[in-house]
Amino acid sequence: MNGPWDVSSDCTPDCAAHALPRVPATVVARRGAVFAHTVRRALTDGTRLADPVRLRGHAAALLDALGIRIEGAAALRAGDGPGTLVVANHISWLDILALLAVEPVTLLAKREVGGWPVVGGLARRAGTHFIDRTNPRRLPDSVRQVAELLGSGRSVAVFPQATTWCTAEQGAFRRATFQAALDAGAPVRPVTLDYTQQGLPSTVAAFCGEDTFAGSLRRVLAARGLTIRVTAHPALTAADGDLDRRELAALAARAVRGGQLSPSPSPSPSPAAAAVAVRRASAAAAPVLSAPAPSARIPSAPAPAPPHSPLPDTPLRDTPAHV
Repeated sequence: MNGPWDVSSDCTPDCAAHALPRVPATVVARRGAVFAHTVRRALTDGTRLADPVRLRGHAAALLDALGIRIEGAAALRAGDGPGTLVVANHISWLDILALLAVEPVTLLAKREVGGWPVVGGLARRAGTHFIDRTNPRRLPDSVRQVAELLGSGRSVAVFPQATTWCTAEQGAFRRATFQAALDAGAPVRPVTLDYTQQGLPSTVAAFCGEDTFAGSLRRVLAARGLTIRVTAHPALTAADGDLDRRELAALAARAVRGGQLSPSPSPSPSPAAAAVAVRRASAAAAPVLSAPAPSARIPSAPAPAPPHSPLPDTPLRDTPAHV
């Protein structure tokens, strides 16, 4: 736990499981070598990694090195003017790469993420906006900073569940960052991230509880047919029924949870009608101060790298919760 903003998840490393038999050890070794090479190449880009084209290319190459396909959304930004607040469910450290591979956005994350292996180095070089979650008095300042980013035209991606869960259906949405969208007059783009293995729902990528990055990486390297589907739902704005941040967060959460893979989804109500339903459902609820949380095949991977394994001998004691 890092402070009063932390959120506890019921999910544990035991939630992570393969939906299909693992790939052979030779495939795991080859993926590991290519992934290590791809990480080094991205890190040597230094500050150039923040360039949107380069960032998107590196994110796509990292996923491809792991044998992961990405499907779904072609863009996350909603129109011109202010940037878009992209809000997504949070399952894995791979969520970050999936969003960046679709469209480079500014990420919002707790400051501890900057020290994580692999992900931390990439996040720092990619221009991630880090916030201090150990001090609740910094909340208004963090909301203001996000509003300024959105107002400047930069899209910002956040995980309002504030920590990782093994499926998209779990975890309440924290509301503070939605206030930033209202202050900036920015649209909110709900996004659902689904993980499957050859079409079967899978939790193999889940990064929860006391899991370590090394342990999670080993599972992902051994996963057969892993695909991340990025579903971008219609954008929401304050003009949709004159929403406040509670209603906006509730509508976004409903969209994200309704974005599971389905052969024929039923029509969704208009934002205004949904806002009325949210107001009725939450009329008796006491307000609670919320806090910020952090379809094409991927291009071919770079040439195989040195034979040594990228995995550390000692598990890295990091924790998967982010804003």
